[in-house]
Amino acid sequence: MRKKLLDTSPQERADAAANRQRILAAAEQLFAAQGPSITMSDLATAAGVGRGTLYRRYPDVASVAVALLDVHERALQQQLLSGPPPLGPGASPDERLTAFYAAMVDLLEQHLPLALGAELGAARFSTGAYGFWRTFVASQVREAGVREDTLPDVLLAPLSPEVYQYQRHVRKQSVADIKKALGRLAAVLKIDRT
Repeated sequence: MRKKLLDTSPQERADAAANRQRILAAAEQLFAAQGPSITMSDLATAAGVGRGTLYRRYPDVASVAVALLDVHERALQQQLLSGPPPLGPGASPDERLTAFYAAMVDLLEQHLPLALGAELGAARFSTGAYGFWRTFVASQVREAGVREDTLPDVLLAPLSPEVYQYQRHVRKQSVADIKKALGRLAAVLKIDRT
């Protein structure tokens, strides 16, 4: 007879879960309206929670942005792990990298204020998502037979939120043009099949 394992992970209280949902919903609206310049006071007011409640869960605006962005990034991570090709397994490394670039451009286009709030400057490299993206790109580089340890970071550099913001809002480049340029960059992994 099998023993039933007990779940010993702490369960979130109902009121804490409701507060978290209110905070994240308010943050989504504030980031969309004001960009990453929101304050914790703005957020507490918009969420209808006390500042103490907000600070117990999130020490700063960047941590709220990371939590929100994480929801969107997890969906993309799942597609990379088990979705259909070319984003998921089964396509060539250059095809997968091209699809990844296109998906990341879509994510940045839709959630740029969050990305700017969560991943500005060196903070980008400390997020779990960057580690996941780097591991994915490194696996494609290896599968293509390229032995260059710095290449994954070079291939991820154009996806920096600051670079994307500059391309879209200063240079006025279209989403299609950015995807096309990144697709050309992904060709570095093209395997000679002859």
